[in-house]
Amino acid sequence: MTAPDNSMTLDADFAAGEGSDVLFRNLVAQYETRLYRFIVKHIGHGSDAEDLAQQTFVDAVRTYSSFKGESQLSTWLFGIAMNLVRNYLSRSPHRIYQFENIEDHAGLQSTQNTPEESLSQKQQLKRLDEELQALAPEMRETLLLVALEELSYEDAAIMLSIPTGTVRSRVSRARKILAERIAA
Repeated sequence: MTAPDNSMTLDADFAAGEGSDVLFRNLVAQYETRLYRFIVKHIGHGSDAEDLAQQTFVDAVRTYSSFKGESQLSTWLFGIAMNLVRNYLSRSPHRIYQFENIEDHAGLQSTQNTPEESLSQKQQLKRLDEELQALAPEMRETLLLVALEELSYEDAAIMLSIPTGTVRSRVSRARKILAERIAA
């Protein structure tokens, strides 16, 4: 299920002469975290992802008048981000290979997990995924919206068209079930 789009609210702000500053602030407030995660997932560099997210919002405000509303605002925004990611990856200085002298790296310790730690982590994630899949679909969906997508209980309730108390109850029950199953 996707988040509700507030493009009509943004349209009203823009049309009411509130201008690009208000539009920019509203876009950032609504999509900043999701957009940043989306970009980091594709490029893997935090500071560069911040720059690309900022550029996405700037480009969106600059071209907002061309948004026809044929798709959700978030789809359009993430499309702009994807184009910027593609451009970045095709020109990325991080992707250029440089050969360095091995002596320069003597004494540096790896920050990566050992093979045993990696295996243990993968097994734990697999177990968690299995347990998530075993949850009732409505409980799983509600938990993922609140825990993974970081939506508030109120926003999740709006998205799912259920009362906020039901969201709280489902999340609480899902967490308890997962904790008991994983501990067993």
